[in-house]
Amino acid sequence: MEVTLRETERIDDLQRNNLKIIQNPSKFCFGMDAVLLSGFADVRAGERAIDLGTGTGIIPLLLSAKTAGDHFTGLEIQPGMAEMASRSVEMNNLSAKVTIDCGDIREATLKYGASSFDVVTSNPPYMIGGHGLQNPESAKAIARHEVKCTLDDIVRETASLLVPHGRCYFVHRPFRLVDLFASMRKYGVEPKRMRLVYPYADREPNMVLVEGARSGKPRLAVEKPLVVYKDDGTYTDEIVNIYSF
Repeated sequence: MEVTLRETERIDDLQRNNLKIIQNPSKFCFGMDAVLLSGFADVRAGERAIDLGTGTGIIPLLLSAKTAGDHFTGLEIQPGMAEMASRSVEMNNLSAKVTIDCGDIREATLKYGASSFDVVTSNPPYMIGGHGLQNPESAKAIARHEVKCTLDDIVRETASLLVPHGRCYFVHRPFRLVDLFASMRKYGVEPKRMRLVYPYADREPNMVLVEGARSGKPRLAVEKPLVVYKDDGTYTDEIVNIYSF
């Protein structure tokens, strides 16, 4: 489908199923964290999934290609980003399988209803608050800082949106891991699986992938570390596999 680009927008090839995505470098582009989350999440045949704070729509697009899920929704508070993500969906002829909505994560349950999804994914803002930001309303600030919602807001709505024993998947920073686990337990979502991501084997981890289950039994499986780069700066084989599906 032919698409009209806005000023400073570009089309990037996702190297899978001929999928492409519209991005605007002057606002926000998806990063490795979103790709790793799409590789970590499990959406099974017939299931419905929602991505909270979807931004460019990258996670619903990738999950539609990588999993057997029935339908994928992306919720984004910024009208401009939501409109751009919707055009990416249309460009890929995925309107029957992927929906992008504009709305506030804090009111997600009011919008969709409780127990509406089998799977929830989210790549939340990593930084606490927006104190000192020159422009807290910018797309990059909203994506990276807890300006429009907090981690607690996201986990609360995740728990409410999930069907009983539904699954959620988060990518976050290790320094917020205690906050994430505390919030999950607070709202009845049990951490079930965790994987730390290391830029190099001899460095500290800079990302963490977490799976939770609503009303799950207490038992956390810690998977082997995921290392991004070899010593020579090239991707490890596992990262290549994740990017190439």
